Amino acid sequence: MMRGNREMRRMLDKMGLNMQELGNVDEVVIKTDTKEIFLIKPQVIEMKGKDSTIFQIVAGDMEEREREVPSFKEEDIILVMQQSSSSREKAIMALTDTKGDIAQAILNLTT
Repeated sequence: MMRGNREMRRMLDKMGLNMQELGNVDEVVIKTDTKEIFLIKPQVIEMKGKDSTIFQIVAGDMEEREREVPSFKEEDIILVMQQSSSSREKAIMALTDTKGDIAQAILNLTT
């Protein structure tokens, strides 16, 4: 078992991790394909390594909400992407904004 913060910091330094607490975090949102999880006033610790960053989040209060996930046909997404020369994410966002209206999504992205 570690004898406090000093020993833990030495161990993290040996592993090449730089640790710091992010202050004044209001909320952290985790989005899955079916729900959103809101962590209210969490304690967030960031550990940076050479190739990655690890976040440790501790929250006492959380709220879950179901997501309304629109579903579009793959060919509709591809058509909007091709006609507007935009990325998949932008095409999906445009289709979502226009509630699936392909022509309007293409117009929104090209004008």
